[in-house]
Amino acid sequence: MSLFPSLSHPWLLAPLALAIEAVIGYPPRLFAAIGHPVTWIGSLIAWTDRNFNRLHDSFATRRLAGFLILTALLFFVFLVASFVQDLLLHGGMPFVIGFPLLALCASSLLAQRSLHDHVQAVGDALANEGIEAGRSAVARIVGRDVTQLDEAGILRAAVESLAENFSDGIVAPAFWLALGGLPGLCLYKTINTADSMIGHRTERHEAFGFSAAKLDDVVNWPAARLAALWLCGAAALLSYTSPELSARRAFAITRRDARGHPSPNAGWPEAAMAGALGRRLGGPRAYAGTIIEDKWIGDGMAPMTQTDLGRALTLYRLACFLNGAGLTLLCLVIALA
Repeated sequence: MSLFPSLSHPWLLAPLALAIEAVIGYPPRLFAAIGHPVTWIGSLIAWTDRNFNRLHDSFATRRLAGFLILTALLFFVFLVASFVQDLLLHGGMPFVIGFPLLALCASSLLAQRSLHDHVQAVGDALANEGIEAGRSAVARIVGRDVTQLDEAGILRAAVESLAENFSDGIVAPAFWLALGGLPGLCLYKTINTADSMIGHRTERHEAFGFSAAKLDDVVNWPAARLAALWLCGAAALLSYTSPELSARRAFAITRRDARGHPSPNAGWPEAAMAGALGRRLGGPRAYAGTIIEDKWIGDGMAPMTQTDLGRALTLYRLACFLNGAGLTLLCLVIALA
């Protein structure tokens, strides 16, 4: 009996895709040539928003329209992803070629390398070109108004983005890839992209994007807790060589502050990161000229520094490894069961 059928289980697909993405990322030349799967999905969502989110309709009608459009979009994405997965695994191609190609396709929807590079770019811009360059760099990864941020504020925004996107850019997509193969991954990315585009409490999107926002909360629930666990685990391992990092503090702040975040999920990795570093994250911030009085997460009163950003990136790298190792261990257990 061949070992390949058991190894074709989606659980093995996730660690392989994570490994591929960590090594090669998504090549800029490929992006310039054909774009990115998320941009394709985003274009579909933007088209539905323009054509079906009619402001003159009632609130209830627009909420129903949003639900129906999201359902249709998810069904379409599921069919396409299922076709690609079935073609690569069962379309006559040798398994040793088809399965790695499937993992390569899946790797395009993971963001370990790109997130690391974007956050590192914030520190590099501040160090080499000054505060205006730092603001421009951090504006690429956060939605808040960055024009009044000082150096500590820029670094704090970068660390917050690193923690939150570790959950919904790496842990969550890998989790759903492991559970449902390429279709599971694509469904998650569609929901997450829809939430980021239309899941806002604005006059235009509060009704139409309601389903996307609520469904995104549901699909990110397990990954947010796992992301906090991996960050705490990384802090525990690194504390032997970097006593400034504390797993005990990370666990304590996560238990105390994670639920105080406006999002039911984002607070978990942010609290773990804040506790591990001994710094505060969150707090008041400006969006389109409006001040949002979010609660502070963590106890550290010292301003965020470049050293803290470096430690956060080290935590992130090890947490990514723990995430991949956990999925690998689980897939081996399943394959051998």
